[in-house]
Amino acid sequence: MIYRKFGNTDLMISALGFGAGEIGDYSIPDTEVERLLNTTLDLGINFIDTARGYYASEERIGKFISHRRGEFILSTKVGYGIDGYADWSYEIILAGIDEALRIMKTDYIDIVHLHSCSTEILQRGEVIDALLEAKKKGKIKLAAYSGENQALEFAINSGKFDSIMTSVNICDQHSLNKLVPKAKEKQLGVIAKRPIANAPWKYSERPIGSYAEEYWLRWKEMNLPDSDNWLETFLRFTVFAEGVDSAIVGTTNINHLKKDVELIQKGPLDKTLVALIKSAFRDNWSGLT
Repeated sequence: MIYRKFGNTDLMISALGFGAGEIGDYSIPDTEVERLLNTTLDLGINFIDTARGYYASEERIGKFISHRRGEFILSTKVGYGIDGYADWSYEIILAGIDEALRIMKTDYIDIVHLHSCSTEILQRGEVIDALLEAKKKGKIKLAAYSGENQALEFAINSGKFDSIMTSVNICDQHSLNKLVPKAKEKQLGVIAKRPIANAPWKYSERPIGSYAEEYWLRWKEMNLPDSDNWLETFLRFTVFAEGVDSAIVGTTNINHLKKDVELIQKGPLDKTLVALIKSAFRDNWSGLT
């Protein structure tokens, strides 16, 4: 596994992280999730990202790998969904962190993100203040923001955050081109989500209503040379994109995860191909939320 220094911190983060959204599905047996999470750590992946909104995800992390807490960097997202609290209030941020600590059976969380809230909410300041209060108390190590476009730019420029999470892939290079460089200037950690853009190459026709639909439209318009392995092309593009510290992949299939680890061992894509991919992206395409 490749490890990188995470922003202006002493954390060394694996270039490939595990997105724990899919393991939140209650229909997946506990035994499969337990094996998947432990295999993730055994493969050298030391970054696990979850969120309050991912159903059983936080609960399963606490249940199956809290005994290995010292082996991984833990990230979650807060801001909504707790009875008795207004979404995006000072109080719900603190309550969400306390609830995550309890559910995941840990004394601290390495990275806590505000989960894609608007610029207006960020400008009010109370959610940021709550994150910083939790950091001051040692409940979290790093205050972070996950999102795109104007809100992400505000978060970066605020000087209040330690790291960011944003979409980076062949079909969504807006943050990579416009905002990641600003984040690195401020020595923020950078986590890339959706590195394979919901796999648009799997669809022979426009996948109407799918998360991959807009990616598919962009991918077709970019008209890139055919690839023998689009998964490899997409994954290596993002993992080795300038400024990216870790790219998170989500799966419930151990063999797929092992394959992802194998692919990034090949290193960066050919520079000529990277230049072609970057030149095919339209400047007027914003980050996809």
